[in-house]
Amino acid sequence: MLLTTRQLFDKCYGRYAIPAVNVFFMEEIHGLFAAAQEADAPFIVQTTPFARDYANADMLLSMIGAAARIYPRVTYAIHMDHGYEEHIFDAIGKGGYTSVMIDASHDSFEKNVARTKAVVTAAHAKGMSVEAELGVLAGVEDDLTVDAAHSFYTNPQQVEDFVKATDCDSLAIAVGTSHGAYKFSGGQGLQFHILEEIQQRLPGFPLVLHGGSNVVPEVIERINAAGGQLKTDAKGVQEEEVKRAIPLGICKINIATDTRLLWTMVNREFFRDRPDEFAPTTPGKIFMEEYKKFMLKKFELFGCTGKAIDFSTLSADSVSNSK
Repeated sequence: MLLTTRQLFDKCYGRYAIPAVNVFFMEEIHGLFAAAQEADAPFIVQTTPFARDYANADMLLSMIGAAARIYPRVTYAIHMDHGYEEHIFDAIGKGGYTSVMIDASHDSFEKNVARTKAVVTAAHAKGMSVEAELGVLAGVEDDLTVDAAHSFYTNPQQVEDFVKATDCDSLAIAVGTSHGAYKFSGGQGLQFHILEEIQQRLPGFPLVLHGGSNVVPEVIERINAAGGQLKTDAKGVQEEEVKRAIPLGICKINIATDTRLLWTMVNREFFRDRPDEFAPTTPGKIFMEEYKKFMLKKFELFGCTGKAIDFSTLSADSVSNSK
């Protein structure tokens, strides 16, 4: 069942979180949909402008649509992550997505409000949900790099005014996560005092955690043992932090880095151990199975395994009325 993120968050708030997973190619989509159907878990499949430029938006949406037919018992939303106007308004006009994100977090508060409000007006007219962002995360996300000196936490005193002024459906906040494979090298972790104050100021409002990958040390070690040269001093969002954040309003947790590291590990090890191989389908099958296992663990961690039943009373037609 294809829903909006607003519909997903209305059910999960305070109880469990929905994984929002960036995809670029077929094997990821297969693994994600297969895991969700087996776990009976709701999820969000998302593409970035970078992915759309790489694979073409029509190709990505066609693969997602095909996966929904192959795995018909899934409950999901299709979201554009870290969008900007060129891609957002194209997606709103052409359809296919049920949710978009406008990332104007690098602008002034006033310009962020203005850009976000314009997207909200257009998206809501088409029954689509809108995610906005307040606060700037450090790190690398596709072709966007932000150094630590230019990142800053979300100001809890601004969140009420921002949500009221923009009418956005969910808010991505900066509470200590970062994008990319080199997170938390300083070991600071999530800033729960900020998250708690934001929830107090926006009770019941869906919050989003970007940079939610774990960056498992064992995966980094296996990549480097197979010829990689990744840094080993990074630490992602820990399982205990995830469990603590969900009751504080975190409804959506973005995952990208972990799946990229998984792809790197599988392929490096495969070609190290089987240098006579050249068919892409063989490591591809291994990756799909490992991806499925990875997502099954994430569904359990986020508490959404078996929760697709929460949406059984909704109809596909209700998407257009979901704002």
